[in-house]
Amino acid sequence: MRLLPEASWLQFNRRVLRQSERPDFPLLERMRFLAIWNRNLDEFFAARIAQPFLQGRGRPEHLELLEEARAQALLAQERYRSLLREASPRLRVLEPAELDELDWLYFRVFLAEVVAPKTDLIPWEAAGDVSHGALYFAARDHLVRLPQDLPRLLRVPGREGAYVRLGALMRARSDLFLPEGGPLYEFRALRLLESERHRADWDELAQALEARQEGLPTLLVAEAGFPEAWLSRLREGLGLLPEEVLPLAPPLDLGFLEALAAEGPAEWRFPPLRPERPRAFLKHPLKRLLERDLLLHHPFEAYAAVERFALAALEPEVEEVWATLYRIGEENPLAETLIQAARMGKRVHVLLEGRARFDELLNLRWYLRLLRAGVAVLPLSERKVHAKALLLLTREGGYAHLGTGNYNPQNGLLYADFSLFTAREGLVRELAAFFRALEAGRSPSLSLLKTGEAIQRFLVEATLAEAHPKGRVILKCNHLTDPALLEALVQAAEKGAWVDLLVRSTLSLLHPAFRAQSLVGRFLEHARVAAFRRGGAWEVYLTSADLMPRNFQNRFELLFPVLDREARRKVLKALKRQLKDDRNRFLLTPQGEKWLWEGKRDAHRP
Repeated sequence: MRLLPEASWLQFNRRVLRQSERPDFPLLERMRFLAIWNRNLDEFFAARIAQPFLQGRGRPEHLELLEEARAQALLAQERYRSLLREASPRLRVLEPAELDELDWLYFRVFLAEVVAPKTDLIPWEAAGDVSHGALYFAARDHLVRLPQDLPRLLRVPGREGAYVRLGALMRARSDLFLPEGGPLYEFRALRLLESERHRADWDELAQALEARQEGLPTLLVAEAGFPEAWLSRLREGLGLLPEEVLPLAPPLDLGFLEALAAEGPAEWRFPPLRPERPRAFLKHPLKRLLERDLLLHHPFEAYAAVERFALAALEPEVEEVWATLYRIGEENPLAETLIQAARMGKRVHVLLEGRARFDELLNLRWYLRLLRAGVAVLPLSERKVHAKALLLLTREGGYAHLGTGNYNPQNGLLYADFSLFTAREGLVRELAAFFRALEAGRSPSLSLLKTGEAIQRFLVEATLAEAHPKGRVILKCNHLTDPALLEALVQAAEKGAWVDLLVRSTLSLLHPAFRAQSLVGRFLEHARVAAFRRGGAWEVYLTSADLMPRNFQNRFELLFPVLDREARRKVLKALKRQLKDDRNRFLLTPQGEKWLWEGKRDAHRP
């Protein structure tokens, strides 16, 4: 059974939404998953729907995606109301009618003094230009935009645990925002946010961002009960089909639940995870790696070990540092260490991927900071660099970190990833060759490591080698859509091999001979692993790459072997634990999904 990748991804987002129903999750964590679902759906209509929208708009496949998004949105509204009922009276989101005179004493002034001066009146003729994701109101003669820099959820002074939505307050006092008075109706428009073309270097990237326009509207989310004539005018102004209108009861954007989940009672959240700490490594990382490789499974083992390894760049014996940086966030201790090393006079080279979608402006800021500190920031290549690698070179050799996750401390707490630390001569030498090839603007030539199309070729060949009754393949990734690899998996499975697929999000082929599943729970499954039982002895590989054509053809990724016996055993143990999980697992079959929540084997517990 073949699926559109976009349809498969929407099914993943439904699995995210289902987390808000889990009886074993604390209340605020279920709210947080509702906010994550909302953010994911916005991203879907801003980027992931691009191909069906641009190439098949209005056709059955496109309309089916819209219908699934509509069904999820209606379910999300039910979950929102249910969670608020459960939270009451300790935590409440009040309607304006529930506020008393004392509450209004404050909010009247807040609306008049803080909100009204920042609110724009927009003529109806400009309806086609409304911004992606912002909350607007429609009135008889004007459109009104809710200020973007104000919180969507406000505390009610003096009432513990009581909040009110800013949008609801504005509707209740429309006279402060409209010259003509009258009712307000909420709406949001979602748009494609892809830049017109990829730029080759930093100055051109800045020009592209400066000139980037918000793309075509893909969805109009409008309040149920919107006057029909106004809705038609708005839809036509945006150039949308009738099927591209999603009517919902307010609130139309559940993103504010993230703030509610953060501010609610601590006992309604997961207890803090206490990760294991590799003490010998944290004390002397380079000395420890001279003994043997170290493999860590985050967040169950401390991501702080990655930052401690980076600090070793400041040791006297380290002469040169190379690093790839991708989605590193606003504050990043590892990047600060690289800046410090450069200021100490060490040769520091960084490939900062500036084109990570929606993070471009933040990356430009890091680019300037690194550059002005003396870091050699490599030119952006034609291919995006998505590899996760940090290399410390000494006169005698070097030390490397290779990972499946981003160098981002927040991700290190929430994403399930693997880190491999090594001083093996062959891996260090090839990683240095990878970096120097990128610096020279040429494709790397590697053997132990794989990048680009070589990752696909290797995985296809290794899978076909398992195409026999005793064969065994385990692939773990976020997305699996590559046609050649899927065909190899089908051949292996049909010839008797056990094919286990742990695919978190997108799987575009469901075959009855696959044992396919998705793990969705407390942590975001982000690790990419390939394991093959070659004649009874397992070979294990980790990679930064999801198994999609674009990752092989348009990106520099890295696939690397786990050569240490104990490290290999540790990865396999984690995989087998996930394959037996019956608390967070969804079975994916041609007949549909089945979720396993009631058991005792939880791969997200340490």
